[in-house]
Amino acid sequence: MGCIASKPNQIHHQKRLVSPETYARMELSLRLLASRAADLRRRHRRRASDSENLLSFVDSSELCPKGFAPEIVVGEAAPTTIGTPASAVLMLVFSEGEGEGDEGEVEMDTWQRRIERLERSILPVTGRLLRFSYTEICDATKNFHRGRELGRGALSRVYQGRIGAWRRSVAIKEVKARDQESLKAFSRELTIAGSLCNPNIVSLIGFCVDKEGLFLVYSFVSGGSLDRRLHHNHERKGRWKVMPWEERYKVAIGVARAIQYLHFGTDKCVIHRDIKPSNILLSSRKNPKLCDFGMATWTHGPSLPFLCKSVKGTFGYLAPEYFQHGKLSDKTDVYAFGVVLLELISGRKAIDRSRPSGEENLVLWAKPLLQQGEGGIDKLLDPHLNIDPTNPRTSHHRTELARVACAAAACLSTDESYRPNIDDTISMLQDDDTLNSDWSVLTTSGCLTGYGSHYPLEKGEMKSHLALAMLGVSDTEEDDMYGR
Repeated sequence: MGCIASKPNQIHHQKRLVSPETYARMELSLRLLASRAADLRRRHRRRASDSENLLSFVDSSELCPKGFAPEIVVGEAAPTTIGTPASAVLMLVFSEGEGEGDEGEVEMDTWQRRIERLERSILPVTGRLLRFSYTEICDATKNFHRGRELGRGALSRVYQGRIGAWRRSVAIKEVKARDQESLKAFSRELTIAGSLCNPNIVSLIGFCVDKEGLFLVYSFVSGGSLDRRLHHNHERKGRWKVMPWEERYKVAIGVARAIQYLHFGTDKCVIHRDIKPSNILLSSRKNPKLCDFGMATWTHGPSLPFLCKSVKGTFGYLAPEYFQHGKLSDKTDVYAFGVVLLELISGRKAIDRSRPSGEENLVLWAKPLLQQGEGGIDKLLDPHLNIDPTNPRTSHHRTELARVACAAAACLSTDESYRPNIDDTISMLQDDDTLNSDWSVLTTSGCLTGYGSHYPLEKGEMKSHLALAMLGVSDTEEDDMYGR
């Protein structure tokens, strides 16, 4: 530590005298400030012990009383004369090699502080979940072996593993990013998914918050995703294995019940915001389970829309009022569910650039067929399905098909005020009384013939929407959660 010179001589400044006692107090104050700065630096660096720091001082304007600028020297005391009014600030000067790696340590320190804030934010829900150590996560994933990887996105990866004393089969979602927004998304997903309990929703059983990473531990669903079952089932064996109508109808009812639980079965209405086949998993018994709550959010209640600063979701499933104006409500999920219903009926993807011109966007292609009522069902139907109304074994499938088409048409109303809530949608899927042979219930309410007439899109807006939808990518480029 360098020493600060002092002389018994009095210091003259603007005809005022500063006694040696005052100067000594100034010296002590500077030493205390230097000690405090060194202590803060050590705490920030998170080191058990620091080597001794060398202090020097340079002219600036922070620490000393206005009008004083003591000259700092090392060695014998000498007369000190105050020149132009200034002040002094201390600077820490480290010995050679001392500052190496500072940037990484500061980054780690920032990450540690974010982890501490995250711990406080998730405290209300952690009592209902299991907490796993990083060692357990590594053991379950075989140190994140690529063979264990089920899927990945821009911000996360999902691994299959077995964890705990009973070696329970789980899917472990690792959040890769470390920025503030990713931590908020992790906290939101953990808090929302951790509060849900429904047979048609994938269960979150635990989590891991560690300086090495953030992890969500879900129950593993063995049947893969609806996207793979419906659209990619021919890839492995080289031949098309058709998803039978019984399974499709079962998926429609199960997903509708999952959405119903989110909107009406919890303390606060949950908007999923990314309902699509890759986020619907199938159990070994083909029961659907909704997953991936990374974009989910709470609202004050169903049918109480609010404006979002940013639009999140997957093109092809975005409701017009949400995509264009950021208006979010439970009807946003209902619209996306309507697209899924169309996929179940037709076997087509929401966005498919391999289709002929005019058929790339499923909703735009299906709209005129839906307007034909039951007469358009045969043109909508997946050609791989054989539903013969004259066959006693499949005749009831025709009724179910008409219900699903009717519900899809209502869910896809451009004007959200004409769009049913999920309770009404379930009634349409299950109740024959809501289905008229000429679909007059829908055509008079504007759900079909009014498609776009009550909430019109300008031609340029529609082209812009279609152009973006043609990209066919998610806002976060997230693959399906797992089991593709």
